[in-house]
Amino acid sequence: MEAKKPKIFAMSFASVYPLYIQKVEKKGRTKAEVDEIITWLTGYDEETLKKQIDDKVDFETFFEQAPQINSNVSLIKGVICGYRVEDIEDELMQKIRYLDKLIDELAKGKAMEKILRK
Repeated sequence: MEAKKPKIFAMSFASVYPLYIQKVEKKGRTKAEVDEIITWLTGYDEETLKKQIDDKVDFETFFEQAPQINSNVSLIKGVICGYRVEDIEDELMQKIRYLDKLIDELAKGKAMEKILRK
């Protein structure tokens, strides 16, 4: 029997995206910065990101179809939702948590150059 997939895999990216924006806007950051983080992480551009949101793809599809996961993702370290992102074994869950971590850093006021590991 196949292991049950975590619920987040089947959640639509479009349903979580506004929550990312809400979270950072409360802290004085912007939707443009959220989009910049997503673009950096996934390789989507503005148009392809909008299409994924409009199509209401789930997280699994969102990351499967990502044009190019950034080669610097291994530089993302730290704890999110009680897990060290660098130690998460499931590749998809790790990508989702990478995104959560980057959004978290943005909301905490970190400089964009640091968030994007430049």
